[in-house]
Amino acid sequence: MRVLVVEDERFLAELVADGLRREAMAVDVAHDGASALEKLEWGDYDVVVLDRDLPGVSGDDVCREAVRLGLPVRVLMLTASGSVRERVRGLGLGADDYLPKPFAYEELVARVVALGRRVGRAVPPVLERAGITLDLARRQAVRDGRFLALSRKEFAVLDVLMRADGAVVSVDELIDRAWDENAGEHTNAVRVTLSKLRAKLGDPPVIETVPGAGYRIR
Repeated sequence: MRVLVVEDERFLAELVADGLRREAMAVDVAHDGASALEKLEWGDYDVVVLDRDLPGVSGDDVCREAVRLGLPVRVLMLTASGSVRERVRGLGLGADDYLPKPFAYEELVARVVALGRRVGRAVPPVLERAGITLDLARRQAVRDGRFLALSRKEFAVLDVLMRADGAVVSVDELIDRAWDENAGEHTNAVRVTLSKLRAKLGDPPVIETVPGAGYRIR
Protein backbone atom coordinates (compact mmCIF):
# COMPACT_ATOMS: atom_id res chain seq x y z
CA MET A 1 0.00 0.00 0.00
CA ARG A 2 1.28 3.47 -0.84
CA VAL A 3 0.42 6.40 1.44
CA LEU A 4 0.98 10.16 1.30
CA VAL A 5 1.19 11.92 4.67
CA VAL A 6 0.44 15.66 4.46
CA GLU A 7 1.23 17.44 7.72
CA ASP A 8 2.95 20.79 8.33
CA GLU A 9 4.19 19.80 11.79
CA ARG A 10 7.36 18.06 10.65
CA PHE A 11 7.93 16.02 13.79
CA LEU A 12 4.39 14.64 13.70
CA ALA A 13 4.63 14.01 9.95
CA GLU A 14 7.79 11.94 10.30
CA LEU A 15 6.41 10.15 13.36
CA VAL A 16 3.30 9.09 11.45
CA ALA A 17 5.30 8.21 8.32
CA ASP A 18 7.84 6.09 10.21
CA GLY A 19 5.05 4.30 12.03
CA LEU A 20 3.23 3.45 8.80
CA ARG A 21 6.48 2.25 7.24
CA ARG A 22 6.83 -0.16 10.16
CA GLU A 23 3.49 -1.57 8.99
CA ALA A 24 5.03 -2.41 5.58
CA MET A 25 3.58 0.61 3.78
CA ALA A 26 5.41 2.80 1.26
CA VAL A 27 5.08 6.35 2.60
CA ASP A 28 5.88 9.78 1.14
CA VAL A 29 5.57 13.07 3.04
CA ALA A 30 4.48 16.59 2.10
CA HIS A 31 4.54 19.54 4.52
CA ASP A 32 2.17 21.88 2.70
CA GLY A 33 -0.83 21.76 0.40
CA ALA A 34 1.00 22.83 -2.77
CA SER A 35 3.58 20.04 -2.41
CA ALA A 36 0.79 17.57 -1.68
CA LEU A 37 -0.99 18.46 -4.93
CA GLU A 38 2.23 18.02 -6.91
CA LYS A 39 2.80 14.57 -5.43
CA LEU A 40 -0.82 13.54 -5.95
CA GLU A 41 -0.60 14.44 -9.64
CA TRP A 42 2.13 11.89 -10.36
CA GLY A 43 2.09 9.57 -7.35
CA ASP A 44 -0.09 6.47 -7.47
CA TYR A 45 -1.30 6.64 -3.85
CA ASP A 46 -3.88 4.44 -2.18
CA VAL A 47 -4.46 6.68 0.85
CA VAL A 48 -3.61 10.27 1.79
CA VAL A 49 -3.45 11.19 5.48
CA LEU A 50 -4.33 14.87 5.19
CA ASP A 51 -4.03 17.53 7.86
CA ARG A 52 -6.85 19.99 7.37
CA ASP A 53 -5.08 23.02 8.82
CA LEU A 54 -2.24 23.52 6.34
CA PRO A 55 -0.55 26.83 5.52
CA GLY A 56 -1.16 28.28 2.05
CA VAL A 57 -3.20 25.71 0.17
CA SER A 58 -5.45 24.24 2.85
CA GLY A 59 -6.24 20.59 3.41
CA ASP A 60 -9.80 21.37 2.33
CA ASP A 61 -8.52 22.63 -1.03
CA VAL A 62 -6.28 19.58 -1.47
CA CYS A 63 -9.26 17.32 -0.82
CA ARG A 64 -11.47 19.26 -3.25
CA GLU A 65 -8.81 19.07 -5.98
CA ALA A 66 -8.31 15.33 -5.50
CA VAL A 67 -12.05 14.85 -5.91
CA ARG A 68 -12.18 17.18 -8.95
CA LEU A 69 -9.38 15.28 -10.66
CA GLY A 70 -11.10 11.98 -9.95
CA LEU A 71 -8.02 10.53 -8.27
CA PRO A 72 -8.62 6.97 -6.97
CA VAL A 73 -7.20 7.84 -3.56
CA ARG A 74 -8.90 7.55 -0.18
CA VAL A 75 -8.60 10.56 2.12
CA LEU A 76 -8.21 10.34 5.89
CA MET A 77 -8.57 13.91 7.16
CA LEU A 78 -6.89 15.02 10.39
CA THR A 79 -7.81 18.13 12.36
CA ALA A 80 -7.50 19.65 15.80
CA SER A 81 -11.27 20.14 15.86
CA GLY A 82 -13.32 17.10 16.76
CA SER A 83 -16.77 18.68 16.68
CA VAL A 84 -19.55 16.88 14.84
CA ARG A 85 -20.10 19.92 12.65
CA GLU A 86 -16.48 19.96 11.51
CA ARG A 87 -16.47 16.20 10.89
CA VAL A 88 -19.59 16.48 8.75
CA ARG A 89 -18.08 19.40 6.82
CA GLY A 90 -14.85 17.49 6.21
CA LEU A 91 -16.69 14.44 4.93
CA GLY A 92 -18.79 16.71 2.74
CA LEU A 93 -15.63 17.90 0.99
CA GLY A 94 -14.98 14.38 -0.22
CA ALA A 95 -12.92 12.91 2.62
CA ASP A 96 -13.51 9.21 3.24
CA ASP A 97 -12.74 9.27 6.95
CA TYR A 98 -12.02 11.80 9.67
CA LEU A 99 -9.77 11.59 12.75
CA PRO A 100 -9.48 14.38 15.33
CA LYS A 101 -6.17 15.25 17.01
CA PRO A 102 -4.81 14.03 19.31
CA PHE A 103 -5.34 10.48 18.08
CA ALA A 104 -4.21 7.02 19.09
CA TYR A 105 -1.59 5.75 16.66
CA GLU A 106 -3.20 2.29 16.59
CA GLU A 107 -6.47 3.83 15.44
CA LEU A 108 -4.73 5.80 12.69
CA VAL A 109 -3.10 2.62 11.35
CA ALA A 110 -6.40 0.71 11.49
CA ARG A 111 -8.19 3.46 9.56
CA VAL A 112 -5.46 3.67 6.91
CA VAL A 113 -5.52 -0.11 6.43
CA ALA A 114 -9.33 -0.08 6.17
CA LEU A 115 -9.27 2.72 3.60
CA GLY A 116 -6.58 0.94 1.59
CA ARG A 117 -8.87 -2.08 1.23
CA ARG A 118 -11.47 0.16 -0.44
CA VAL A 119 -9.23 1.38 -3.27
CA GLY A 120 -10.32 -0.08 -6.61
CA ARG A 121 -11.76 -3.58 -6.27
CA ALA A 122 -12.72 -4.31 -2.68
CA VAL A 123 -10.00 -6.29 -0.88
CA PRO A 124 -10.88 -8.59 2.01
CA PRO A 125 -8.97 -8.15 5.29
CA VAL A 126 -7.43 -11.62 4.89
CA LEU A 127 -6.00 -12.69 1.50
CA GLU A 128 -5.61 -16.37 0.61
CA ARG A 129 -3.91 -17.97 -2.37
CA ALA A 130 -1.69 -20.97 -3.07
CA GLY A 131 -1.75 -22.05 0.57
CA ILE A 132 -0.70 -18.57 1.73
CA THR A 133 -2.81 -16.60 4.19
CA LEU A 134 -2.04 -12.90 4.53
CA ASP A 135 -3.71 -11.08 7.41
CA LEU A 136 -3.43 -7.39 6.52
CA ALA A 137 -4.67 -6.02 9.84
CA ARG A 138 -2.36 -8.16 11.99
CA ARG A 139 0.53 -8.02 9.51
CA GLN A 140 0.89 -11.78 9.66
CA ALA A 141 1.67 -14.26 6.89
CA VAL A 142 1.21 -18.03 7.03
CA ARG A 143 1.83 -20.75 4.46
CA ASP A 144 0.27 -24.18 4.99
CA GLY A 145 0.00 -23.53 8.73
CA ARG A 146 3.61 -22.30 9.02
CA PHE A 147 4.18 -18.75 10.27
CA LEU A 148 6.40 -16.68 7.96
CA ALA A 149 8.82 -14.24 9.60
CA LEU A 150 8.81 -11.62 6.85
CA SER A 151 10.57 -8.27 6.80
CA ARG A 152 8.45 -5.18 6.16
CA LYS A 153 9.49 -5.04 2.52
CA GLU A 154 8.93 -8.77 1.97
CA PHE A 155 5.44 -8.42 3.44
CA ALA A 156 4.74 -5.41 1.22
CA VAL A 157 5.82 -7.27 -1.94
CA LEU A 158 3.77 -10.34 -0.99
CA ASP A 159 0.80 -8.04 -0.33
CA VAL A 160 1.03 -6.58 -3.86
CA LEU A 161 1.31 -10.04 -5.45
CA MET A 162 -1.57 -11.44 -3.40
CA ARG A 163 -3.84 -8.50 -4.27
CA ALA A 164 -3.20 -9.15 -7.97
CA ASP A 165 -5.03 -12.48 -7.56
CA GLY A 166 -2.90 -14.37 -10.07
CA ALA A 167 -2.37 -11.52 -12.53
CA VAL A 168 1.16 -10.57 -13.57
CA VAL A 169 2.69 -7.67 -11.63
CA SER A 170 5.47 -5.75 -13.36
CA VAL A 171 8.66 -4.62 -11.66
CA ASP A 172 7.56 -1.00 -12.10
CA GLU A 173 4.27 -1.74 -10.35
CA LEU A 174 6.05 -3.48 -7.48
CA ILE A 175 8.27 -0.42 -7.10
CA ASP A 176 5.26 1.92 -7.17
CA ARG A 177 3.33 -0.07 -4.56
CA ALA A 178 6.08 -1.19 -2.17
CA TRP A 179 8.84 1.46 -2.25
CA ASP A 180 8.61 5.17 -1.42
CA GLU A 181 10.09 8.05 -3.43
CA ASN A 182 13.26 8.34 -1.34
CA ALA A 183 14.53 4.77 -1.62
CA GLY A 184 16.74 5.39 -4.66
CA GLU A 185 17.27 2.74 -7.35
CA HIS A 186 14.84 -0.11 -6.73
CA THR A 187 15.25 -2.69 -9.52
CA ASN A 188 17.99 -4.65 -7.78
CA ALA A 189 16.16 -4.27 -4.46
CA VAL A 190 13.09 -5.92 -6.02
CA ARG A 191 15.15 -8.92 -7.14
CA VAL A 192 16.84 -9.27 -3.75
CA THR A 193 13.55 -8.97 -1.86
CA LEU A 194 11.85 -11.52 -4.12
CA SER A 195 14.74 -13.94 -3.69
CA LYS A 196 14.49 -13.72 0.10
CA LEU A 197 10.69 -13.97 -0.01
CA ARG A 198 10.82 -17.09 -2.18
CA ALA A 199 13.23 -18.71 0.24
CA LYS A 200 10.96 -18.01 3.20
CA LEU A 201 7.86 -19.25 1.36
CA GLY A 202 9.64 -22.54 0.71
CA ASP A 203 8.64 -25.39 -1.58
CA PRO A 204 6.83 -25.89 -3.81
CA PRO A 205 7.65 -22.49 -5.36
CA VAL A 206 4.62 -20.24 -5.83
CA ILE A 207 6.08 -16.97 -7.16
CA GLU A 208 6.53 -17.35 -10.90
CA THR A 209 8.75 -15.12 -13.04
CA VAL A 210 7.06 -14.20 -16.33
CA PRO A 211 9.92 -13.21 -18.68
CA GLY A 212 9.63 -9.64 -19.93
CA ALA A 213 6.46 -9.03 -17.89
CA GLY A 214 6.97 -9.46 -14.15
CA TYR A 215 5.88 -11.82 -11.43
CA ARG A 216 2.75 -13.59 -10.26
CA ILE A 217 1.57 -16.06 -7.66
CA ARG A 218 0.41 -19.20 -9.39
